[in-house]
Amino acid sequence: MAVKTINTEMLQKMFLAGAANLEAKKEYINELNVFPVPDGDTGTNMTLTIMSAAKEVNALEKPDMASIAKAISSGSLRGARGNSGVILSQLLRGFTKEIREYEEIDAAVLARACERATATAYKAVMKPKEGTILTVAKGAAQKAQEMAETTEDLEVFLSEVIKYAEEVLAQTPEMLPVLKEAGVVDSGGQGLVEVLHGAFDAFQGKEVDYTAIEAGPAVKMVKPGEQAETDIKFGYCTEFIIMTEKQFSEKDEEEFKAYLESIGDSIVCVADEDVVKVHVHTNDPGLAIQKALTYGQLSRIKIDNMREEHQEKLIKDAEKAAAAQAEAAAAKEKKKEPRKQVGFIAVSIGDGMNEIFRELGVDYIIEGGQTMNPSTDDMLTAIDNVNADHIFILPNNKNIILAANQARSLTKDKDILVVPTKTVPQGITAVINYMPEADVDTNFETMQEGIKNVKTGQVTYAVRDTKIDDKVIHEGDIMGIGDQGILSVGQSVEETTKSMLSQMVDEDTELISIYYGQDVLAEDAERLAETIGEKYPDADVDLHSGGQPIYYYVVSVE
Repeated sequence: MAVKTINTEMLQKMFLAGAANLEAKKEYINELNVFPVPDGDTGTNMTLTIMSAAKEVNALEKPDMASIAKAISSGSLRGARGNSGVILSQLLRGFTKEIREYEEIDAAVLARACERATATAYKAVMKPKEGTILTVAKGAAQKAQEMAETTEDLEVFLSEVIKYAEEVLAQTPEMLPVLKEAGVVDSGGQGLVEVLHGAFDAFQGKEVDYTAIEAGPAVKMVKPGEQAETDIKFGYCTEFIIMTEKQFSEKDEEEFKAYLESIGDSIVCVADEDVVKVHVHTNDPGLAIQKALTYGQLSRIKIDNMREEHQEKLIKDAEKAAAAQAEAAAAKEKKKEPRKQVGFIAVSIGDGMNEIFRELGVDYIIEGGQTMNPSTDDMLTAIDNVNADHIFILPNNKNIILAANQARSLTKDKDILVVPTKTVPQGITAVINYMPEADVDTNFETMQEGIKNVKTGQVTYAVRDTKIDDKVIHEGDIMGIGDQGILSVGQSVEETTKSMLSQMVDEDTELISIYYGQDVLAEDAERLAETIGEKYPDADVDLHSGGQPIYYYVVSVE
């Protein structure tokens, strides 16, 4: 017997199954990325986005259509990371806007929802490009419209829509030359198809593993061969949740944090209504647990022996989280001060880069960038913590601009101006160009004009074999990447950097800024800067310790 409608229970199962399938195929989607850089990648960004919504949907008990729609929309909007994640969140937003008024969804409603999803997503992208996730979504919407006129049987309807989405996906290399050159389909489009496949599996009653939704997706970005033992002061990474039995006041929070500081470091303590999430590095987890029990019951206790496992990434992530909380605490103190007219938020990575932004007067730094794109929610947190009427956001990565714009649209009480900086050097130039005596609009224009004069080159290693920009690249090769593509490929970091720079410098060049990363020795960077200074005597050469991971050198030419 044909199934003609989808009720709330089935929709919940379908959405969670779609999210679970995307999580399962995440690494495969990452491998489709044309650019072989060690970044967060499409699969990771889309998974983190949909998982943010899935956790909200999974937590609903006896939901109606409106509550499911709200959970999908708000969860994905706030969790959106990277361009692909933001576009996915907009597709989900448009889809849920159409379905939320219905108790059950039939083919006609589904077709309208697909159409609205596509329109919403296209509107969110300033210059939509065909051959991407948008094209696949549009194809699915067109097929849905066609099928709604010929059948009420949702199994037939969904099967044909997915089949056509796959056909459109297969055509993406013909629409984008860069995909054809690399011999892959669009990674974002593949991600969308995987979501549809997962949803259809649930519709057909297939068994779906939902454990990934409970646990959350793991994000692993470790440089090959790099897992050195770290000097560990506190040996146990300890995490748990306190289910408070009475109100956990600010005073309680301060006292508990002070206690944790007396027995460890890398502390994160976040209170949310009747739940407190805790993380600490300590040599005696029992003391932390004993103290926590005075506030309520504990759950999800997790203790890792870091000395035994040498979990460098775990340590670094924890330290980063603790630093972020310290940043938030400092911002909280600033909020008590009188509100100022203008504030700045910058996305940055690396201690040196962060310090440069702080010295230039940036109020709040979001740790992120290439390896882990900040979410829209991260942006909203930063906006909340900057006590200013007008706030300039510097994304400093082309893959973060959409998330910043999404945060701007969700902010009602402050004027948010997103300066479309695609690199850290552009962000630095934008701040330098700010004129306190000028009004906000003038500064916004000046900053946008200023970044046009900045050329950026970044030197990193390839994480996969590919062919792009007529260059054959093998895993482990060193690449020099310019604003428009790959400029040089080689085996030597220094030689690849010099080759890249030779294509960036021209007769108008006045300043060359070099930021060396955490994997580069200061003396090697100084030697390179000296060589570059000799080769380009008419330009000033500035050398800075950027401390950035992944990228050996970030170079700007102005």
